[in-house]
Amino acid sequence: MKNIFVAAAFAAAATTASAGSMDAPVMEPEVIVEEASGSSGGDIVVPMLLLLIIGAVAAN
Repeated sequence: MKNIFVAAAFAAAATTASAGSMDAPVMEPEVIVEEASGSSGGDIVVPMLLLLIIGAVAAN
């Protein structure tokens, strides 16, 4: 009976001892990917279309 308790104590000590170490956790750096814009004039397309539509309505 005493051997069972000793074996259980060693088993419990072995599982907690192998749970981790005292080293600081190593975290991998987060990779941030920025999309490259297709063209530098991409922001002007919507206002130009709006002016074209306003001009077409004003001409009629």
